[in-house]
Amino acid sequence: MGKASHIIIGLLLVALSGTVLAENEIPGLIRSGQYREGTLGSVIQPGQVQQTSDGVYSVGAYPLYTPALAQGEGREVVQIFCRFCHSTTYLTMQPPLPAAAWEGVVNKMINTYGAPISEDSAKQIASYLRAHYTQTARKP
Repeated sequence: MGKASHIIIGLLLVALSGTVLAENEIPGLIRSGQYREGTLGSVIQPGQVQQTSDGVYSVGAYPLYTPALAQGEGREVVQIFCRFCHSTTYLTMQPPLPAAAWEGVVNKMINTYGAPISEDSAKQIASYLRAHYTQTARKP
């Protein structure tokens, strides 16, 4: 067989495969108009709540509980500087960090977030946190 016959056979196969594929329905193909009516897989939402026209709404009291920091040297410095940006609750809700990590946290607050903490105060804060908020120091 020559090169020309191979080309002709290849073209015939391509033409036939195109008509065979066109006649078969491709699984997963969605054509317009083939959607079912109903709420298949949907969640029925509640109706809209009617708002009052006076514009006065009330909410419950905001919880004011703030856990106390552990007693120890440096506590006052922590309360002064850390409360510039966040409550002391933020410290008490953190998981206990390794002692070496606290210095990095204090440096991040100064260098990344711009906390106005002097070098001496930063050392006191890191020392306090290492002493009271590590896995070995934290009381259950």
